[in-house]
Amino acid sequence: MFPIGDENPTTRTPYVTYVILGSCILIFLWQISLPKDLFMGIKNFGLVPSDVYLYKIISSMFLHGSWMHLIGNMAYLWIFGNNIEDYLGHIKFLIFYLFCGVCATLLHVFSDVNSTIPVVGASGAISGILGAYLLLYPKAKVRLLVWFGIVTILRVKASIVLIFWFAYQFLSVLKSTSQGGGVAWWAHIGGFIAGILVIFLFRKKNKSNLVEKGPWE
Repeated sequence: MFPIGDENPTTRTPYVTYVILGSCILIFLWQISLPKDLFMGIKNFGLVPSDVYLYKIISSMFLHGSWMHLIGNMAYLWIFGNNIEDYLGHIKFLIFYLFCGVCATLLHVFSDVNSTIPVVGASGAISGILGAYLLLYPKAKVRLLVWFGIVTILRVKASIVLIFWFAYQFLSVLKSTSQGGGVAWWAHIGGFIAGILVIFLFRKKNKSNLVEKGPWE
């Protein structure tokens, strides 16, 4: 099951979403151009929980460990990011994105402070976008590519898709705790919760916007 689009039109061009997406792609191309391929960029700019540098909290959010890692993250950013940027505006969206990414990264660090494995990827920040989308647009339709013997496209409410997504992250945390693993599940959970909380606070301060948007209708 993989999202390929949503049915939730916007009113402005998501310039920040485009810039983030383009930056991640260009940085990944730079990573694979290095003498030791991806490892060199990750070593220098990925965040190691046992040896935290402040600048790496941000730089790690723009690195990726593989083409599939990059494509998966950018697909979610492309589908869901434009609506959150449309709601917040360009500057607030950028601040929101980075804040969620920082929260996600720090929760991952606190979950395993002795780890020497670098954490990279935009998924923590993008998880914040997913949390915000759940709160703002629960009934928007998301198109999913699924496999039932043949490839099928389903239209499903965002609330179902995103709650299922979060449940999967939570169950994966429990599994990784007992078996180990290479995915920063706690970062996904931290980013998702941060996104919900930030958007909730923003909505309470903008009641007129809340009524106009009708996010729960």
